[in-house]
Amino acid sequence: MSELRGKQRKFADNYIKSGNATEAYVNAGYKVRSNETARANASRLLTNANVKAYIEKRLEQLESAKLATAQETLEYLTSVMRGEQTETVVTAKGLYKNVEVSAKDRITAAKELLKRYPIDPLSKMQLRKINAEADLTEARVKAMQGNNTTQEDKVAKMMGELQDAIRENTG
Repeated sequence: MSELRGKQRKFADNYIKSGNATEAYVNAGYKVRSNETARANASRLLTNANVKAYIEKRLEQLESAKLATAQETLEYLTSVMRGEQTETVVTAKGLYKNVEVSAKDRITAAKELLKRYPIDPLSKMQLRKINAEADLTEARVKAMQGNNTTQEDKVAKMMGELQDAIRENTG
C-alpha cells in the first residue's frame, strides 16, 4: 500500500469523521463546480485501493482505542472499591453531584476483583476442585477412547480368526 497524497489523506480523515463522502471531498480542498461532481469524485476516491485501505486501518485503530483493556477495567474496579469514584445521584429532592459510591457498589467491585484474584482459602480450594474435576473428566474420556479402540481391535481380530477357521473347514 502506497502512502496517500495530502488531499487524499484529508479526504479519508474527513470521511471518517463525518461519514459524508461529498462533504469530505469538498473539505479536503478539492476544487469542484457542482455537488454532483464532488459526489462522483468522492465515490471514485472511496473505491481507490489505497484510500480504502487507509480508511479501514484508521477505523480499526479507532475502534480498538475505544475498548477498555483488562488493566483499565481492573484499575476502575479498584478505584470504585477504594471509594475514589463519585457519581451523580438524582432524587426527588434534587440532583447531587460528586456523591461517594455506595457501600453496596464498593462491595460489588471488590467481589468482581476477587473473582479474578481469589485470595481466600475457600475460593482457592473451589478453583482447585474445578480444575481437578476437569482433569479427571479429560482422563476418563481418553481412557474410554483408548478402550474402545482396543475392543474394536479385539473384535476385528476375532472376526478375522473366525473367517480363517471357516475357510479352513469349508475348503
